[in-house]
Amino acid sequence: MAQELVELYDIIQNRKEAPKEGSYTNYLFTKGLDKILKKVGEEATEVVIAAKNEGTDELVSETADLLYHLLVLLVEKGVPYEAITEELARREGLVSKTTDRPKIENL
Repeated sequence: MAQELVELYDIIQNRKEAPKEGSYTNYLFTKGLDKILKKVGEEATEVVIAAKNEGTDELVSETADLLYHLLVLLVEKGVPYEAITEELARREGLVSKTTDRPKIENL
């Protein structure tokens, strides 16, 4: 899966550098950061709703939409895909810091 995401990131990066008239990706870049952020938020909400529903088809579809829009956001902000994979690799095998937190007594 990681290779497919790298390829999609590269396609999105190329679309930003060489816009293609009529493409949805080009539309998002033209509209700017606020539109991209709005789409990321919408898709994240749709993933949550899909996860609560029966079956997985909708969850798969909405997750794909969210991943796409997150990649558009990364390209828009100039964050290389490798920065994310390096951060994930850095975290691999680390014990959650929540184990050091005091227990919450009053909820």
